[in-house]
Parts: sequence; structure tokens; C-alpha cells
Amino acid sequence: MATDRSRRRALTLGAALTVAVVALYATGGVFSGLRTAANAVVSPFNWGVNEVARPIGHFFAGAVNYGDVVAQNQKLRYQLGEAQQQLNETWSFERQLEQVTTQLDVPFVGSLPTVAAQVTTLSPTNFAATIDIDKGRDQGLLVGMPVVANGGLVGSVLSTTPNGATVRLISDTNSLIGVTFGNGTTSILVSGRGVNNGLSATSVPLSTSLSPGTVLATDGLQGGLFPPGLPVARVSTVTLTPGAATYNLTLRPTADLRHLSYVDVVLWEPST
Repeated sequence: MATDRSRRRALTLGAALTVAVVALYATGGVFSGLRTAANAVVSPFNWGVNEVARPIGHFFAGAVNYGDVVAQNQKLRYQLGEAQQQLNETWSFERQLEQVTTQLDVPFVGSLPTVAAQVTTLSPTNFAATIDIDKGRDQGLLVGMPVVANGGLVGSVLSTTPNGATVRLISDTNSLIGVTFGNGTTSILVSGRGVNNGLSATSVPLSTSLSPGTVLATDGLQGGLFPPGLPVARVSTVTLTPGAATYNLTLRPTADLRHLSYVDVVLWEPST
């Protein structure tokens, strides 16, 4: 009897152990399966969140970067504009300096004092030819004073104000200038023919030998309106009328009257 009871107890204990092992295995398997299932369920959500959040992050990062790019671009454009403006100002200054240097190059004036002036208005017509300048009585200018520029005589002061003056150009129809050439023994009167018609000289004696290209300069006769030696015109053509005792000249001013920006007023009066 004892042996049967012991056998039954052993069988019962073995069965209990088997059930426990099976239960533990089943429990472990269930939990593992649950974890796997949970991962399978949660993973798509994680992927979705990541895939949605990543473009949003890139969008905001791009927005911030785009704003920086725009700001930098505007700054660069501003700096480029400043550099271009400085370049233009430099070019303008150099151009103006070149004009001043060129147009005020008047070695033929010699030791006579001059006042440099800027042309403020150019008002030529077919008959009257005048310019306005920014210097006047307060700077020592008087009516009748010669006005020169690169190349030669431009005209004479017609009227003045305290800080301005009007200059009659040599091409004006009321302009009359005594000139000479060569050794200075012969004087000729040169008159204006209007802005687009240059200068002329009439009734030139046949004994006077002139040819195209000859330069005529102020004669500086006593009581004349201009000092001697200021270049006035260059001979363009010589016209001889058959049977006449004189010939006529067409002349071109030695100074460029069409592009005057700066001039020199010679502080000279006929009595000096």
C-alpha cells in the first residue's frame, strides 16, 4: 500500500511539474508574441510619424534658411548698388577732371591772370550765340574781358552779375575780331556768321598770302578788344572772285564751341 501511495504521489508531482513547465513556456511565448504583435502594431505609427514629421522639419528648416538667403541676397544687392554708385561717381569725377584739365589747357594766355568758370547755360540760336557762366563781378569779371578754352578764343564777357556772367561767342553775328597771321604785319577782321556757319573774313587783299590750314590769332593792336596771340580760327577755304582785288575766307574756330563745359576768363582790359 505504501508503495502504491508513493508511486501515485510521484506521478502527481511529475504531472504538476509538467503542467508548470508547459505553463511557463506558454506564458513566455504569449508575452513574446504580445511584444511582437505590439511592435507590429506600433511600428507603422512610428513610421508614419517619422515620415510626416521629417518633411515638416525640413520645411521649417528650409523656411528659416530661405529667409537667411533672402536677407543675405538683399544685403549683397545693397552692397553691389553702393559699389556701383561709387564706381559711377568715380567715373563722373574722373570725366569731369578730364574735361577741366583739357578745356582749361590754355598755354597761349601766357602770364595773364585767369578765372576758371563752369558753363551753366548754352543758349545758341542761328544768329545770337551766348553762354552763361558761374563767375561774375565778385570774382573780378568785367564786360569785354576775353574768354578762352582749349584751342583758343571763345568770346568775350557781354554782361555780368555778382556771381555770373553772359559770354558772347565769337560765332555770334555781332562778333568782330581783329586777327593776324604769320609775322603779324597784316590785320584782318573776322566776323561771326551764326552758330552753325562758323566764321568768315571778307575783302582780304590779294597781297595777303593765305592758304587752308593757316591759323589766325588776335592782333593785339593798341585799343583792341583782345590781347595779342590768342588763337581764333583756322582757314578752311579761300575764295577768289575773278577780276576782284580781294578774296574771301571761310574759317573754323580753333576752340570747340559746341562742347563747352569749362572756360577761362582772361582778366585783361584793353587799356592794360
